[in-house]
Amino acid sequence: MINRILFLPEKPNAGMQLLLAFLFPVFTFTALGIDSVFFAGRCFDGRQITNFISIVYFLIFFFASDSYLRKLMFIMVFLSYLGEIIFCKCLEMYHYRNEAIPLYVPFGHAIVYASGYVFAHTKWAIRQERKLKVFFPILFILLFLFVGLFLNDIFSLIFGICFFLLLKRKRWENLYFFIALCVVFIELVGTFFQCWIWEPEIFGIIPTVNPPLGAVFVYAGGDVLLVKIVELLERQKRILTC
Repeated sequence: MINRILFLPEKPNAGMQLLLAFLFPVFTFTALGIDSVFFAGRCFDGRQITNFISIVYFLIFFFASDSYLRKLMFIMVFLSYLGEIIFCKCLEMYHYRNEAIPLYVPFGHAIVYASGYVFAHTKWAIRQERKLKVFFPILFILLFLFVGLFLNDIFSLIFGICFFLLLKRKRWENLYFFIALCVVFIELVGTFFQCWIWEPEIFGIIPTVNPPLGAVFVYAGGDVLLVKIVELLERQKRILTC
């Protein structure tokens, strides 16, 4: 029943998708600004407002997408919440402004993924695929080296190597680089507003900065797992319909 209601194959609203992807920076800055320490101190705790507008933004993006991206976004919400429990609560790599994991976070992860997905599938990105496969690795190598050598972000150096090993297995798909750019932006904005703060030493021994560029590997690993889950579900669906 859920599959029939939410994931029926239909033509996506490409114009709306692209608009929402381009508005991602504006949405991120606004939503996280309302949940910021500054806003809470000067006005009131705006977390419930951020929760609301994040869910609304997610739903608009969701229903503007085709069935495949809808499945990715839907599963990402639950997968990212599991990731939050592991990395935030169990491993204590970072913590939020309040003790609880904000409701908007899993929906925000899905919006990050969808935005990167849309950017990666634009006509421009497809035409420039070969050039981008050269540009993106060079850009991220320089970024990882910069934070590692000049900011003593050893965590990002280690996870940067893992990031590139993962992308090598994925044949350097530009999708993961576009998502990584969205991740870097949301991490910079979120930590700027102190919605969350990364620990200065991951696991108590690996120095890092706030935020660490190496966080992109955590997202990329989750993205790979997400695609595997959707592929598995699609395979099971085909088997059942045969």
